[in-house]
Amino acid sequence: MELSAFFPTRHIGSDPAKIRDWAQAAEDLGYVHVEVPDHVLGATARGDWKPTYDETDAFHETFTTMAFIAAVTKKVKIARGVLILPQLQSALVANQAAEVDVLSGGRLRLGIGVGWNHVEYESLNATWNTRGAMQAEQIEVLRRFWSGDLVTYQGKFHKFESVNIVPPPVRRSIPIWFGGSSDAVIRRCARLGDGWMPILTPDAAGEAKLAQLRGYLKEYGRDESKFGLEAWIRAPSADPDAWGKDLAAWRRLGAQIAMLYPTYALDGFDAQIDLLRKFKELAGGA
Repeated sequence: MELSAFFPTRHIGSDPAKIRDWAQAAEDLGYVHVEVPDHVLGATARGDWKPTYDETDAFHETFTTMAFIAAVTKKVKIARGVLILPQLQSALVANQAAEVDVLSGGRLRLGIGVGWNHVEYESLNATWNTRGAMQAEQIEVLRRFWSGDLVTYQGKFHKFESVNIVPPPVRRSIPIWFGGSSDAVIRRCARLGDGWMPILTPDAAGEAKLAQLRGYLKEYGRDESKFGLEAWIRAPSADPDAWGKDLAAWRRLGAQIAMLYPTYALDGFDAQIDLLRKFKELAGGA
């Protein structure tokens, strides 16, 4: 099982040297992937709505951060987890992702989601209630742009005539993995995605979701052996025993990649590196 290191965007601070040192430490420890989370805007609570992350939480701009990590590492794969795709311009995302792929020598994997923050959508002048249909069309648009060919396209949300992106990605494509676990997302993931990266507990409910995905893959004639699965192991506290149990369960369920997703604050940079080391050691025996 390969390991992915979750970039601690909210707590690492703004010192470029520390961002460099963190990325290089993850690579040196043997992590195969580095995953950078995404939010464009922070938002304050309003009425009955309380955001998961608010105006006090730092989120480094993701494509810029991935390009920086690409420059200071040699081989670690770089993932975005997850880009809230429907709130952004498709052509711009296609261009930014292609550039990171070029600068990293083909190391980019694009994780996408539909999001939970309607305030962020409104602030970006994006439409909330059509986000699922928008995401599906965007995937087709992205892949056409990444081909390097001239694109002429007419859809429900997009219209292009004889336009392209140069340079295209190294592989003329970028793997697209889905976050989220609603029924609609799982079906869309099975139909259009290259992999799935859910935040689920590997219990009976999690297994049922995985079975649902595999059923949809079969329905769409997809080869399950070529479809990726990454487990996000949610960590609300420092509990290596709990992490180890989830890690072992996900290994049994067939996950090829595992990432520890800490939702608690770590006390300083050294603690962030120590967490990477502990999870790596734990995974070695899982």
